Amino acid sequence: MATPDAGLPGAEGSEQAPWAQLEAPARLLLQALQAGPEGARRGLGVLRALGRRGWEPFDWGRLLEALCREEPVVQGPDSRLELKPLLLRLPQICQRNLMSLLMAVRLSLPESGLLSVLQIAQQDLAPDPDAWLRALGELLRRDLGVGTSMEGASPLSKKCQRQLQSLCRGLGPGGRRLKSPQSPDPEEEDNRDSQQPGKRRKESEEEAASPEGKRVPKRFRCWEEEEDDEEERPEHKSLESLADGGGASPIKDQPVMGAKTGQDGSSLEDAKGLAESLELPKAIQDQLPRLQQLLKTLEEGLEGLEDAPPVELQLLHECSPSQMDLLCTQLQLPQLSDLGLLQLCTWLLALSPDLSLSNATVLTRSLFLGRILSLTSSASRLLTTALTSFCAKYTYPVCRALLDPVLQAQGTGPAQTELLCCLVKAESLEPDAQVLMLGQILELPWKEEIFLVLQSLLERQVEMTPEKFSVLMEKLCKKGLAATTSMAYAKLMLTVMTKYQANITETQRLGLAMALEPNTTFLRKSLQAALKHLGS
Repeated sequence: MATPDAGLPGAEGSEQAPWAQLEAPARLLLQALQAGPEGARRGLGVLRALGRRGWEPFDWGRLLEALCREEPVVQGPDSRLELKPLLLRLPQICQRNLMSLLMAVRLSLPESGLLSVLQIAQQDLAPDPDAWLRALGELLRRDLGVGTSMEGASPLSKKCQRQLQSLCRGLGPGGRRLKSPQSPDPEEEDNRDSQQPGKRRKESEEEAASPEGKRVPKRFRCWEEEEDDEEERPEHKSLESLADGGGASPIKDQPVMGAKTGQDGSSLEDAKGLAESLELPKAIQDQLPRLQQLLKTLEEGLEGLEDAPPVELQLLHECSPSQMDLLCTQLQLPQLSDLGLLQLCTWLLALSPDLSLSNATVLTRSLFLGRILSLTSSASRLLTTALTSFCAKYTYPVCRALLDPVLQAQGTGPAQTELLCCLVKAESLEPDAQVLMLGQILELPWKEEIFLVLQSLLERQVEMTPEKFSVLMEKLCKKGLAATTSMAYAKLMLTVMTKYQANITETQRLGLAMALEPNTTFLRKSLQAALKHLGS
């Protein structure tokens, strides 16, 4: 006989996975995260596969919400019933890989949902909380600016700090490009090496004989480990592939724990903090004057410039997102003329491999956001061409760093709206890019400017799922009473009823009728005629 608890998650005899009730994409992802230490990598593979097979962009907001949702589970030897969120019901290896994956795709996550997940992870009342999960959670909270620990403190446990210190001391004398925190001052070593030319020459010959046949740039002065066969953390490629049909370059800020001594010689910081510090990689610093000269040449004219991107731009792949932000500031990219902007975008689009999703987002913000928000008249053809071409390849970064901020800015006016309308109507945008833009717009609170941009986008007859179309119709009908005199809203309604009449159900037609009833614009008769045609 079945017990009363047999249907509950966690009940004895129940073999149902905690994620069994989730939608198919989320189930596939969480199953992949079960694959031991390779789980995070396999999760990224699932996201890329979903993108290639034509699925809609992965709904991170819905998954994060599901992870926080409490459900009754049977706990303990006394079979007591408790409410427990899905996140804490996942196996530990799945939780670890999930946190690693969230770090890789952090820029594509809704901050509110991520904060809720981190709060639940922090409140885990397990008797022996996992130190690795604690460290990953702390790093994510720091990235969001809500770190709970003091500045400079390590997310590592005391035990892990001692072990890491011991490891550094052990590897210091003969490690592979690894210096312990107690290593001599680099300047003293430089001076000593300058007095031993034979030694310096020998080291140079060894570096030249490396498997890659080239030097590895030095990232950190006091502590670094540059393994030749070190695997880089893949980035969230599925969104990039949805946006531009291609793969994204891997992010180079893998959250590996590093060490740095403080005044007491015992405090440790993670290597991610070092990589994300306000210091450019040595290779970029060396080429900074050359990059500045290139931009100066762009400002002086395009004569004599090659179509192929300068080799110096390949160094952009060496930057983490925060370093890219610093580089953009030092190069004064927001001050480029529209002509220089167009040529720079042409070079960036020709780079191989493609820019990573996060770096493309930083570049979008630096190159376009301030320029567009400051428009007081129609954008130049040069700016429009640069933006549409960049968006065609990097749609998600443009949506993330440009479309949402401009549409939600208080100072958005006719000039900004006109440019965004040109952007969404661009012939260079692929159908997947249109769907991605539509999804972003549907998540925003609607206002007059959004009516205009959305109407321009829907003129392209965007192919959308019934679920997405239902969301569109629901929001459209709800705005009827608040937009009775809006011409932009009336045009949007007319576009939907004429371009998408085959998609409109009878229930949706009744909703449109109610929304149309209080309309007072001169398009009222045209709207009524279109509505009548829906019912015929």
